[in-house]
Amino acid sequence: MAIAETRRAPNGFNLVPPPGWDVIPLRAGTKEATDRIVRKAIAQLPVDFPKDDIPKARLRLNQEMKKVIRRARTKGGMTLYIPTERLHGVALPVSIVASEPIAIPRVRPNSGPEAVLAALASVTPGAETRELDDTAALRSERDVPADAAQGVEVAHRRVEYFVPVPDSDPDQYLTFSFSALIAPGADPAFYDTLVELFDAVMSTFRWAYA
Repeated sequence: MAIAETRRAPNGFNLVPPPGWDVIPLRAGTKEATDRIVRKAIAQLPVDFPKDDIPKARLRLNQEMKKVIRRARTKGGMTLYIPTERLHGVALPVSIVASEPIAIPRVRPNSGPEAVLAALASVTPGAETRELDDTAALRSERDVPADAAQGVEVAHRRVEYFVPVPDSDPDQYLTFSFSALIAPGADPAFYDTLVELFDAVMSTFRWAYA
C-alpha cells in the first residue's frame, strides 16, 4: 500500500539583500538593529565632520529610522531591508518590507490560493504572475503620486510581490514591497535600474523549513 506523502508548510523564508544593505527585524530585536545601523552611519561620517554636530546627526538618524520602522509596521511589516552604504557616493532612497498582508481579497471559503491570486490580479493594474521557489506569486508595479490627504508625503515607485505560503493551513500569505522615492525631474531610467535590483533580490527568495 502506498504511503501518502506528508507535506509541511515552511516556517520562514530567506532573502539575500544587496551588498551595503542592512536588515531590521520588526517584531523583536528592532532597537538593537537600529542602534547598530546608527553607530555604523556615525562611524562613516567624514573626518572633517564637526564633532559638536555628531549628537544632532545621531538624533536625526534615529528619528528617520523610527519613522521608516513605524510606517513599515502599520502595513503588517515583519522585516525591513534598507541600504546603509552609499552606492557610488549616492544614498539610495529605497526600502524593502516583508510583511503579512492585512487585507486579503475575499473569495469563496476554502477556494485556495489560486482563487485569491486571481481575485487580486483582477483588481491590480499591471499584475503578472511570477514564480518564487516553485511558488506562484503575483507581481505588480506602479508610480504613486504624492498625496498629503492620503498620507503620501513623497512620490515613489512601488513594486510588490504577493506570495502564498505553500501547504499552510489555514492559507497564509506574504508580501514583499519595494519603494523608491522619486525626486522631481529625476531620470526614469534610474528608477528602472532600482526596480531591476529589487527583482534580482526577489530571485534569491527561498522558503525555510525547520
